[in-house]
Amino acid sequence: MEETVFRVYKYRWVMLSVYMLIVIVNQLLWITFAPITTDATRFYHVSDIQIGMLSMCFMIVFIVVSIPASWIIDTYGIRIGVGIGAVLTGVFGMMRGLAGPNYDLVLIAQIGIAVGQPFLLNAITKMAARWFPLGERATAAGLGTLAMYIGVLVGMLLTPYLAKVYDISGILYIYGQMATLAALIFLFFARERPRTAPCHAYQEERSLVFDGLRNTLQNKNFYLLLVIFFVGLGVFNCVTTWIEDILRPRGFSAAEAGITGGLMIMGGILGALVMPMLSDHYRKRKLFIIIALVGCIIGLTGVTFAESYPVLLGSGVILGFFLLSAGPIGFQYGAEITYPTSEGTSNGLLILAGQISGIAFIFAMDSFKDPVTHSMDKSMLVLIVLAILSLFVSFRLKESPFMTETKE
Repeated sequence: MEETVFRVYKYRWVMLSVYMLIVIVNQLLWITFAPITTDATRFYHVSDIQIGMLSMCFMIVFIVVSIPASWIIDTYGIRIGVGIGAVLTGVFGMMRGLAGPNYDLVLIAQIGIAVGQPFLLNAITKMAARWFPLGERATAAGLGTLAMYIGVLVGMLLTPYLAKVYDISGILYIYGQMATLAALIFLFFARERPRTAPCHAYQEERSLVFDGLRNTLQNKNFYLLLVIFFVGLGVFNCVTTWIEDILRPRGFSAAEAGITGGLMIMGGILGALVMPMLSDHYRKRKLFIIIALVGCIIGLTGVTFAESYPVLLGSGVILGFFLLSAGPIGFQYGAEITYPTSEGTSNGLLILAGQISGIAFIFAMDSFKDPVTHSMDKSMLVLIVLAILSLFVSFRLKESPFMTETKE
């Protein structure tokens, strides 16, 4: 049979680049306050939980906006769908930068930025399907996922450094300018689709968001995967939100907390590059999900009990490497076991589970903080136990049918 040859356009890399840029900035705005919680409480004269709310509002809003955002992206396309997210990031990012010491205005701006987040994160598979051939689609989706981690990394490392030079109003104004510029760049360079499709029409998209929900929610393995993501993303969200409060009672500074969080993300970036490649090479999904959970437990234990800075840094790298590498593998596994459901639908549900657990874990960690020492060690022990339970759940997963097919 004669093989059809499709034309691909170099502009696909421009599309991917401007998409990654706006995702990076959006995630930077989300994580801004995590490494400077103490400074922020003093600056705004509010409690730790109120500063935590500046991050938690992203998780709360995601629960409400995720499915409508996916529907808009599926119905109206990339330029409108992602464009909405870019405009919200730019406008409310700049509003936050102009809010000064007014906590209420900063919170309103954070909510506005949060509304834009699902319009960005839920679009990566559609953008990859529109612009990239099948052989490059996983690479495009993987780089889009890495943009999330890079944004958190930049926020963890850059914010504590800027806090030494500027007050918090100055930091937010700088980030507001970055958000506005990134939004304008996306709106200027973004295109809906190439002149000709890079694949067959039936390969460009799978079923739309609502069409795939029934199939997904009838899949037993997907429910088990939801449990794993509920714990894994919950751990990531609350550790990144409370990183300074977790470490401060053991004598670590805000800068050391920021560096630890940054190294955790750097480890995650490396893990997200290496582990999915190994998973593809050995044609195993379940095995590498199990390996990732074992490594996550080791790293989380180290972060909980480390008393020396080098041990803390090493534990942070291990935690990030294995915890964040589980994301791309789990997303791909979820897409494979729920075929022909759209990747955006399965991925969106997994992220949604993590947002719900993130809210619950963050409030619980603050509520059960030691009233005298402010230690969060008891809550961290609970997270370790939950991670161990999710490891047992992972043994019940069945290998992806795509991986068990005979190689051609």
